[in-house]
Amino acid sequence: MSSPSPALKSTLLSRRDLDFQLYEWLRLDELTRRDYFAEHSRDTFDAVLDLCEQLATRYFAPHNKKSDAEEPTFDGEKVTVIDEVKQALDAFADADLIGMAMDSSLGGAQLPTTIAQAGFAYFAAANVSTAGYVMLTIANANLLARFGTSEQIDRFVRPMLAGRFSGTMALSETQAGSSLADILTRAEPQPDGTYRLFGSKMWISAAEHELTDNIVNLVLAKIPGGPPGTKGISLFIVPKYLVGEDGSLGERNDIVLAGLNHKMGQRGITNTVLNFGEGRFRPGGRPGAVGYLVGEPHRGLSYMFHMMNEARLGVGMGAVALGYTGYLKSLQYARQRPQGRPITAKDPTAAQVPIIEHADVRRMLLAQKAYVEGGLGLQLYCARLVDIGRSADSDAERQAASLLLDILTPIGKSWPSQWCLAANDLAIQVHGGYGYTREYDVEQHYRDNRLNPIHEGTHGIQSLDLLGRKVTQHGGAGLAELGRVIGETVAAARRAGGEAAELADRLDARWQRLVTITGELFADGDIEAAMANSVTYLEACGHIVVAWIWLQQLLACGDRDGDFYAGKRQAARYFFRVELPRTDPQLDLLAARDRTALDMRDSWF
Repeated sequence: MSSPSPALKSTLLSRRDLDFQLYEWLRLDELTRRDYFAEHSRDTFDAVLDLCEQLATRYFAPHNKKSDAEEPTFDGEKVTVIDEVKQALDAFADADLIGMAMDSSLGGAQLPTTIAQAGFAYFAAANVSTAGYVMLTIANANLLARFGTSEQIDRFVRPMLAGRFSGTMALSETQAGSSLADILTRAEPQPDGTYRLFGSKMWISAAEHELTDNIVNLVLAKIPGGPPGTKGISLFIVPKYLVGEDGSLGERNDIVLAGLNHKMGQRGITNTVLNFGEGRFRPGGRPGAVGYLVGEPHRGLSYMFHMMNEARLGVGMGAVALGYTGYLKSLQYARQRPQGRPITAKDPTAAQVPIIEHADVRRMLLAQKAYVEGGLGLQLYCARLVDIGRSADSDAERQAASLLLDILTPIGKSWPSQWCLAANDLAIQVHGGYGYTREYDVEQHYRDNRLNPIHEGTHGIQSLDLLGRKVTQHGGAGLAELGRVIGETVAAARRAGGEAAELADRLDARWQRLVTITGELFADGDIEAAMANSVTYLEACGHIVVAWIWLQQLLACGDRDGDFYAGKRQAARYFFRVELPRTDPQLDLLAARDRTALDMRDSWF
């Protein structure tokens, strides 16, 4: 039997792993040499992470199960949410964390996005539903800070940063779903420069509650007479209450909650059906929800992608956080739960051993470790690209970071949503029958995480975005840039020699084959066959990218001794030996441009 391991300090995230990834691998403290982040130091970074862990533990985690069991209710007039949600959101706002990554000119702390994302992971691990209100508000504020007028920023963004207003986005409609070209909500221009909106929106999270003084909805709608399809979509600020020039709240806007959706997981955040312009509330005595145009007409979808992409990476980090906390809880359980004896034991009266002594339990724990620590690395790497873009010294550096972030975003959203959900599945399995009961947290983590492959663009939509857009745009520049940085890691690993060089060869072989197949997919002009295999492409590419992340972490370990570094090396070995080979049959399918699913007919089912 191995020597007992020390008790875990936290079952939310591993601070030791965060510190390794932020400082030993990504060397985030070097960002403070850049003018944009010069006011900060590692001390301030660590203080923020300490604060996030403390607040998440004190205010978010304790009501996670309660908000799941006592989900929001609607009596036809008012939505009721348990009191602890507001207490948590107020604590978050009082700590000035909403604007922690925003410019100081807006009242933000101008911290690196990487630190903000690492800090946010604590809240998502503690209570992903309550954290969802925060994530949407921050993304809403970031969009308006980028594309809104100074008046819109003063009227809506600053109150969000103060925690008085919250934000959300209203995209989908019942008849359109993810096909935004088919939305029907219309925005009629008014003589005073505002618009009146009429229509209905579905699956809108955090769009009705009493947790803040106001809710700032960012709504996609079409101005009559505009171009058809997505080219005719505009973006509007449609607040729950109108806001005066002096910032005071005015009339209730013509937005009506038609009902709440009741979900499998993430039950603590309201999910709504909204009707605009129903006439129940009539601002100025006229029906129609008052909206304010953001930017130029008919460019709304391009603006909204700023929030959507941020939310997609937020979903990816939420998936990582849920997988991570499930992993730590199953690890703790496996160390404490005695059951069975070693296979080689002959004495049936001998004391039982903790289940972590059984090889299959170690396999499940090692798989979780490989998924969640690799997924965390992917998310932090993407966040660091945002920081590089914000603080770049040259256009070339900024462009390179943008290209990489573009191509990694669909992977950053979908890979953790698939594989950190798999980690939650394994966490339940480690617990055995107990894991399938509500008394243990891991069953809720699985239910909560099951939403992440769906919202903010499904797994299939991300695959179409990756293969149909991100890989081919700008003449394949994004794929080339990704190949360049992967090549740098491969070269460094080969210089290091030994095991690192061996793993580098395995990674390079799969990457080079993926690049070759990418060029062949569209060679014969059969676009349908190529795109029918887009999910296979996304999954193969995702696993190759995370193998690259693991190779970087392996190199960052160097020749350091100790259990932490030994665990990192073993997780990297696991990923390369067990996970990376999964891509081989996927690459075979892609090379063949398999048409099995495409050629299937409705009547054959």
